[in-house]
Amino acid sequence: MLDLRIDSDKCTRCEQCVRDCPLNVLAMGEGVPCVGEDKEEKCIECQHCLAVCPTGALGILGLKPEASLPLAGNFPSAAQMETLIKGRRSIRRFKHEPVDAQTVDELLRIATHAPTGVNSRKVLFTVIEDQQTMEQVKHATMEGIRTLVAEERLPKGKEFYGGILRAWDKGADILFRKAPHLLIVSVDAKAPTPMADGFIAMTTFEMMAATMGLGTLWDGLAKWAMVDMLPDLGIRLGIPESHQIVYVMLFGKPAVTYHRTVQRDADLKVNRVIWDKQ
Repeated sequence: MLDLRIDSDKCTRCEQCVRDCPLNVLAMGEGVPCVGEDKEEKCIECQHCLAVCPTGALGILGLKPEASLPLAGNFPSAAQMETLIKGRRSIRRFKHEPVDAQTVDELLRIATHAPTGVNSRKVLFTVIEDQQTMEQVKHATMEGIRTLVAEERLPKGKEFYGGILRAWDKGADILFRKAPHLLIVSVDAKAPTPMADGFIAMTTFEMMAATMGLGTLWDGLAKWAMVDMLPDLGIRLGIPESHQIVYVMLFGKPAVTYHRTVQRDADLKVNRVIWDKQ
């Protein structure tokens, strides 16, 4: 049930909610917006109507507009966003202390706002916060690699994991960088755009983490090992078999400080198209 509620005293009849509804669920009724006939099941719960109402007259899905954050004057400036994007670095040196649970919860809650195809919202965040569990997962992964090496079952092109294992035995953690936390994002494989949804969610998590002074690493080595080479690990971690695992990310408090952005303008590649009408 959409539970559309209109405060008729606040509603200016501007029809912005009706015009902005992606699937034309709303219509103008007797002076105020209403759900169109036989349209309720088409709603994808995007909440555009709640967000676009200039006076906060509209509530939907049991949500009240006053519980939302106001946007006017609260967006970061273009210069601030540029610094955040350019200043984000892949962290491979982490402090040996966990991030507090409240901060992790806040990061996950904010990352949930990342867009998904057709607003399907099928993203699952599998996070390891407990330090003992983190060590157990690392050990299980490395022992799985040890078995693959011993049985000569490393995939072609992944023979270098033998070197990673030898480094592990000597105390070097190439795979997990001694990070205190690990995040795996998976998406229901039946979602319209599972891979895109997962990458967008992880990017949102990463950028927000940077604003909180935390470091992240898109860990392709761990992804290959935990997902591609040792698929049973996902089941042990409670990830549904119906899900497509998108990627693995390490995060925690960085043990390194960067003082300036890098310079990549020379790497810009643009294909500007002018359509040939002939």
